[in-house]
Formats: sequence, C-alpha cells, structure tokens
Amino acid sequence: MVRGWEDRIVNTIVVTILGLAALAAIVPLMYVVAVSITPFSEVLKNGGFILIPKSITFSAYHKLFTETNIPKAFWVTIFITVVGTLVNLILTSLMAYPLSRRNLPGRSYFLLMVVFTMLFSGGLIPTYLVVKSLGLLDSVWSMILPNAIWSFNILIMKSFFESLPEELFESARMDGAREFRILWQIVLPLSVPSMLTIGLFYMVGHWNEFFQAIMYVTDRNLFPLQVVIREILMLTQQPLENAENMLPTETMQMASVVAASLPIILVYPFIQKHFTKGMLMGSVKG
Repeated sequence: MVRGWEDRIVNTIVVTILGLAALAAIVPLMYVVAVSITPFSEVLKNGGFILIPKSITFSAYHKLFTETNIPKAFWVTIFITVVGTLVNLILTSLMAYPLSRRNLPGRSYFLLMVVFTMLFSGGLIPTYLVVKSLGLLDSVWSMILPNAIWSFNILIMKSFFESLPEELFESARMDGAREFRILWQIVLPLSVPSMLTIGLFYMVGHWNEFFQAIMYVTDRNLFPLQVVIREILMLTQQPLENAENMLPTETMQMASVVAASLPIILVYPFIQKHFTKGMLMGSVKG
C-alpha cells in the first residue's frame, strides 16, 4: 500500500499527540517512584525534581511499613476489597438476571427504580442514620454494605445477560432446570468476561475507599489504606537540618502513594484481556 505525503503528515501528527499523552501519564509516575527511593539529600540538590535517581534507598518504605499504621490499613483494605467485591458480584448478578428476563412481572417498574437511584439518592444524613440504626458504625461492614449494589453495573450486567441466546434458557427449562440453576450453571459461566470487568470496577472502588471510612469509622484500627495515606500526606514537612539522619515527610508521601497504587496496578494486566472479549460477546447475538 502506497502512502502519500498527506498520510505521512497525519500519521506524524497522531504519533506526536499520542507520544505527548503517554509522557503526560508516565512522567508523574516516574517522578513519584524516583523520589520515594532517592535519599533526601539528593532530592534537595536537585531542587525536589528527580526522574532518574543516582543513588537508591528504601528507607522510606522501611519506615512506612514499620512506624505507621500502613500494614494494618493494608489488611483492612484487602478485606474490604475481597469480601466487598464478592458481595457486590453476588447481589448484582442476583438482581440483574431477573431484570434481564422480559417475562418478569413488574419488570419496567423495577427498572425504573434502579434508574431512579442513579439520578437521586437518599441524602447524606438519612444514609448515615440508616447505617447507625443498623449498628454498622465503627465496623468494616459500614464500608461494604451501603454500596453493595451499583445501579450502573446492574444495567451493564443486565444488558449482557440479555445478549445471551434465548435458546439456551428454553432448552434448560425443557430439561427441568429452574431459574437459579440456569443462572448458576449456564448464565454465570458464559458471563465470566462481564463478571471480571464489573468485578474490577467494584474492586477499584473498594481499594480506593475513603469517604465512607471517614463518615462511619472513628476507630483508627479500622481505617483503610486511603485514610491512613491521607494522614501521611497531610503531615507538615520535617525540618531540613540533619537531613541525612531524618526521613523527610515528602519521601514518605511518595512511598505511600506507590504502596497504595502498586497492588491495583499489578492486578489490572491480568484482567485487562477480558475487557475486549466482554465487549465483543456483549455486542454479538446468537
């Protein structure tokens, strides 16, 4: 295929724009990682901006995991993420499946209720009173149950269930299978890409849990990772004298950001391949 000079100019412009966008995303990450593993004296010599450190130290990470509440917050966040995501997927699939069946009595009414919650909420104070009346304050469940179902994800999963061939459901019913068995043995195995995609949305939401924690939790032992990192980021800068012997707040700030971001970054590549498959399966019928 012969390309003209117009195509070459367009390709050059597109590649340049994509390259600049990639740099805009990569350079801040490089800066955060570089500062977190650089001795503070070198950070001062370079005016606080480093992309490639000349010397490496992990003292910030050592202090972060030995002298702060980060380890305990990690376990709280892991529990919230794992258990919360399982609760989300179970409840979302149990609600999305009947809504995907066109013969469900009152289906339009229930769909209207789901869409209504996307536009209007009960409000901050009524929600707090509900959580308090259920005895969930100062509990990890206060960061799981109030957002056990996301309306938007229900609609996504419902649309995916509707894209499955109707012949599968008819043949299963002819063999005597009831709706719960159809969901468990037929629908869910065919919906793995969709479940993983929605599960990733839920997982990221739980991993970044912050607002519900500061609203419903006062026990510092139950603070999730993001709340503890917020406290570290709000610490004032330590004095600059004796910089060689002191671990500055800025270095710990960068180390805490890396520690909070790295687990979810490592998980994402294993699930990314299912996004394209999920979209294709949801867009092709039959």
